[in-house]
Amino acid sequence: MTTPVSHDHALPLLPGRLGDPERVLKTDPRTDSRLVAACAPYGLAEALPPVPVNADSPLQDKLDFSAANEAGMAKVFAALFEDLPEIQNVERRTEVIKGVDGNDLNLYIHTPQNVSGSLPCLYHMHGGGMVILTADDPTYRRWRDELAAAGMIAVGVEFRNGAGKLGNHPFPAGLNDCTSGLQWTFDHKASLGISKIIVSGESGGGNLTLATCLQAKQDRRLEHIDGVYASCPYIYGGWARPSRELRSLFENDNYLISCSQMEVLASVYDPEGINAKNPLCWPYWATGDDLQGLPPHVISVNELDPLRDEGLKYYQMLMSAGVPVYSRTVNGTCHAADVLFRKAIPNVYAATLRDIKGFADSL
Repeated sequence: MTTPVSHDHALPLLPGRLGDPERVLKTDPRTDSRLVAACAPYGLAEALPPVPVNADSPLQDKLDFSAANEAGMAKVFAALFEDLPEIQNVERRTEVIKGVDGNDLNLYIHTPQNVSGSLPCLYHMHGGGMVILTADDPTYRRWRDELAAAGMIAVGVEFRNGAGKLGNHPFPAGLNDCTSGLQWTFDHKASLGISKIIVSGESGGGNLTLATCLQAKQDRRLEHIDGVYASCPYIYGGWARPSRELRSLFENDNYLISCSQMEVLASVYDPEGINAKNPLCWPYWATGDDLQGLPPHVISVNELDPLRDEGLKYYQMLMSAGVPVYSRTVNGTCHAADVLFRKAIPNVYAATLRDIKGFADSL
């Protein structure tokens, strides 16, 4: 048998950086060209600059890197949402509650106007590796507005971060805040006009989404959650020494995000590394017993995301545990693109919103 030979005019035998170690987002033939155009002004379609720290660096150096990373990402994400027309007929308010640790906790509540009867609630946890960014960023204000316009009540929880403006609060501070906000939302279902609660988030918010559900099971409070929708979940934790089993960590490394960046953020979230296999910190390590009896899940991943395969692995674990679950892969897109790139790929953004609303309606 002869071995196939790759030609310059053909796709590589293996996808992404597995087929060509020099490949970047803009040169990967799978990438939606609209994403390349949107990323280009910020250098995000090219190879990312080297990360100046690693998991073994002094904590203060990692905190400084995280703060700078947050500032840079927040600036880019704000620009990506500039000049969009405001969504009308949505009422917005902020509820300040006490978290389980005695801290003040903001819940951002977006409700569609002129709607009668109860509605499903999307309880949202934002991305940023549990370490950076905020629920009050333009990306997530817009996401809640879009969810409300689609006929849902959206509640965004402003959990404490491991670093940045809302840091420095390592695990389990952020998870505690998410469970506190969920308890308040559940307790106020009637006054808020909520019919059911779906917990959801992307990236680090996908981690907290899955961990909040696992925590609810441990606390015997699964009645708080009717469904779980996790997008591009950041759940492995072992990016400093990635497993070959998770091929996408090599195939798509340095496409918008990198293993070296995630390694640092993970070490800020759990500075002592004592929770490396704790599923409440890193849900990838959940057992079948942890997963049995959970409510219906959706695991949504992005084709060109380093995190793709850890999300798909979790989907397979849920299936094996007998949890009602389906998964979707958003082809042609990098990490969280169907949430972050509203202007560049509006049809893809809208498709994810429809899928979330359809899942909520199906419960």
